[in-house]
Amino acid sequence: MSNAMLKFVTVGQTMPRKRSADARRDDFEEIYDEFAEEKAAEQASRCSQCGIPYCQIHCPLQNNIPDWLMLTAEGRLEEAYEASSATNNMPEICGRICPQDRLCEGNCVIEQAGHGTVTIGSIEKYITDTAFERGWVKPAAPTQERSETIGIIGAGPGGMAAAEELRRKGFQVTVYDRYDRVGGLLVYGIPNFKLEKDIVARRENLLRDAKVEFKLDFEVGRDASLGELRQKHDAVLIATGVYRDRDIAVPGAGLRNIVPALSYLVASNRKGLGDSVPEFENGDLDADGKHVVVIGGGDTAMDCVRTAVRQGAKSVRCLYRRDRANMPGSMREVSHAEEEGVEFVWLSAPEAFLGDEAVNGVRAHRMRLGAADATGRQTPEPIENSSFTLECDLAIKALGFDPENIPKLFGEPELGVTQWGTVRVNWKTMMTNLDGVFAVGDIVRGASLVVWAVRDGRDAADSVAQWIDRKAERDESANAASVAAE
Repeated sequence: MSNAMLKFVTVGQTMPRKRSADARRDDFEEIYDEFAEEKAAEQASRCSQCGIPYCQIHCPLQNNIPDWLMLTAEGRLEEAYEASSATNNMPEICGRICPQDRLCEGNCVIEQAGHGTVTIGSIEKYITDTAFERGWVKPAAPTQERSETIGIIGAGPGGMAAAEELRRKGFQVTVYDRYDRVGGLLVYGIPNFKLEKDIVARRENLLRDAKVEFKLDFEVGRDASLGELRQKHDAVLIATGVYRDRDIAVPGAGLRNIVPALSYLVASNRKGLGDSVPEFENGDLDADGKHVVVIGGGDTAMDCVRTAVRQGAKSVRCLYRRDRANMPGSMREVSHAEEEGVEFVWLSAPEAFLGDEAVNGVRAHRMRLGAADATGRQTPEPIENSSFTLECDLAIKALGFDPENIPKLFGEPELGVTQWGTVRVNWKTMMTNLDGVFAVGDIVRGASLVVWAVRDGRDAADSVAQWIDRKAERDESANAASVAAE
């Protein structure tokens, strides 16, 4: 055991410097500064190097967290980067946006012992940012090029991870996306204060340098059907994500200024990228000077409330039907939002939207938690005669996302889907019912985490390679049998 480790008893937990709430409310910059090298090493040295690393077990990517913490503590940063990137195609992004309090850090042994978790996410971010600065990050360079081509539908995290892994194996990769930029929700769904867009662009450039081809503003079903892509490529990978906002059926839901979360976030991010956004510029999707009510309790709701604060809303309230302990979003995000002035209205659900043409209020009722459902979560139940009204000029529905009708959208009715509309796959291979068509990320899981999309993309790349190799062997055997028969 290195003498650099096990210092959690003498070294307290420290995060990078967090900007004040007053400063954060005025811009969309990231809220944490970068660790200084000595601070990163000091915080990494707090790791207890447990025999059973629960941080690693609870990471969807099974990252070798104790290893790269030890290397960081010893000042061996290039080796730490190599260990970190061996299991993760975008550690600096996961270090910024993963809900570490629910995953690695929340399961850290010294956190459970009361010493405060190792700040894994901040160190992970620091390692790779430093690697980029010092030129250690190189594009994927296969030892041998292959002739087979792979088409990937979707340039989000799952598609990007798969593209890098497939290029590393030597395949020719083309990524199709209906948006005009690479990154999917990393660019258009997640606000800058969590993930600045040049971080995503840096990954895009790395993929382009690796000779991944991107075809943007390309919509499968409009510019080509899935069947046509199957004819063009040796294998196809679907990594579209889920983009259809869930709705709410209450009186007044059709009033103006009641908007889906994704429309609101995309408008804000596009504006930040310098695009012309008419719906923002005419005030429809701008919270400036408005009383904002966000309905929902997940990470998307947190992105919405914190964006509204930065846009200059008069007030921002988050209406959630369960209590704080049962909120699905990151508790760290909730704390950031509270610091920035967001009011949480717990155990409350909308009963109706009020107004003539545009919304001017939300009538809600109080809830209580009743019996547990099949998942073990207590079911919210309305309390009679508990209605109250919140002033509201802009209501944002952050109730989650469902998949679009992919078989219809892609012109491929034979593509199998589940009862929830997600693409059905064999979880061992990530292949759909269509031979040579694979799927990953939210389109198979439902709305989930970026880190799971990266994991799926990596797994699917291995499965695609194995499938192509087996197909080549079968074709070779068939050709040999045909020659012998002649």
